Amino acid sequence: MSGYPYGPSQGFAVPPMPSAPPPAPPDGWRAAAVAVLNLSGFGLGYALLRRRLPMAACLAATVVLLFVALPADADGVPGAALALYAVFLLLAAVHGAVAGLRTRLTWPGRAPLALLLGVLLLAVPAGGALWYDDAHEEAVQQALLDRLDKADHLVTAAGRQSFSTARSDYREALEVYRDLAVHHSGSRAADQVPDRMRTYYTTVGAAYGHQRYCEAIEPLKYLRTVPRAMPEKELGSLTRWPDDRLATSLYECGRAGLTAGQDDWVPRFGDLLNTFPRSAPAAKVAPAVDAAVKGAEKDVTGREPCTAVQQLRDLDTRITDLSGTAGNAADDLTKSADRADRSGDAGEYACGVDQYKDRDFDAARKTLEQYVSDNKNGRNRDRAKKIAIGAEVAQTLPAAGKKLPTTASGGSISVTVKNDSPDDVTVLYTGPVTGSFTLKGCGSCKSYSLADTLITGFKPCSSGKNYPQRTLSLPVGTTYFVHKPHGGSTATPASDTAKLRSGYIYTECAYTTRTLGSSS
Repeated sequence: MSGYPYGPSQGFAVPPMPSAPPPAPPDGWRAAAVAVLNLSGFGLGYALLRRRLPMAACLAATVVLLFVALPADADGVPGAALALYAVFLLLAAVHGAVAGLRTRLTWPGRAPLALLLGVLLLAVPAGGALWYDDAHEEAVQQALLDRLDKADHLVTAAGRQSFSTARSDYREALEVYRDLAVHHSGSRAADQVPDRMRTYYTTVGAAYGHQRYCEAIEPLKYLRTVPRAMPEKELGSLTRWPDDRLATSLYECGRAGLTAGQDDWVPRFGDLLNTFPRSAPAAKVAPAVDAAVKGAEKDVTGREPCTAVQQLRDLDTRITDLSGTAGNAADDLTKSADRADRSGDAGEYACGVDQYKDRDFDAARKTLEQYVSDNKNGRNRDRAKKIAIGAEVAQTLPAAGKKLPTTASGGSISVTVKNDSPDDVTVLYTGPVTGSFTLKGCGSCKSYSLADTLITGFKPCSSGKNYPQRTLSLPVGTTYFVHKPHGGSTATPASDTAKLRSGYIYTECAYTTRTLGSSS
């Protein structure tokens, strides 16, 4: 009988079992299929090769990426994370391809089918990437809209504050609008910037709409600088929006200051004439200034002539300063300045008279002496001289200032004035007639000591000397005399009050001690 023999010590011969399945012949299709399946990010290539640990690593990497990326926001996925994930997938694909080259797949049986499945599964990460890109784009758009909204709120809040306080907020909001327009053009937020800029301009320039012209100047000047930061297409007609408003504000603010007698009207008008020389408001400057001069001229005849004269002096100075930079308006302004100067000179007479009536004799004298100096052909020049003399007399003898001196002259009473002093003396007198003259010093005379003047019977001009003298013809009434020394004399003016009556001859005598005295 054929076969294997049996025996007590014999049996069937069993071949040894292999330690692992024999490797499959190399298959490029299979290697490609494993690589493509691993590129899906789920480690499916490893799954078909029964490699659980590498498959778990692929899934973990994908989960980590999803954790970092979701939910989608404006910042997106960090570039480092994407780079690391891409490198990891490439390594997984290469490693899977090497492993699949000689390892049979658990399913499907044919490698091309597995490759086709891998290609189809690539649609999952590709679709996810497209979805994420859309979600990220929406997040970016929403973030830009949020920035726009914050800038809008900043402008609204700034509009409730003064411009000086809110300037930094306006600049911050403008930077946001500019960034949206320049660096995010095409976004929904950028498309809304032109409308927001219109609101921005009307908010910054709101003071003009409320006719607070002085308050509107600085905001409007600021708005003229905005085109330096914003693209012109975002502003359109807003580029020229502040110009007419600023010109009007400069004029109205300057006119108000001019009317109120403030000091800021010159820089306002100067700014207007230099910045907008051909504007309608600029054409109103010269007439407004001329009207102010005419108003001050009219006030010279009012209750406060000195105030009007001071205003005319101030107008003369300031108009002259303005005309130096006034361009086309310079000629008209120069005429107004000349008129203010002439009117100020003429108005000094009315001012001096008013000061005299107010018994401010020192100021009246100075004002009227200035009037006489400034107006060589003034129609009130002669009387101004008389009133100035009367004011100086009244400084020593206040009773002399009860009546305003006139230009009357002459009289029937003889009054001789002699000088018993070594100093030249100016004799001032006022009353029905006002005048002055100077007596030369007496060469042979000397100053009296105070003790001499206290001696009983002391009487100067009584030694029979040939005293310098002058005889006046004065009318009846009270005449007030003041004898004022000349040069460096320290003597003080002496005075006398003479009540002149018909039938008498009067003598006035001037002498000096440590101070100048008089007797009659």
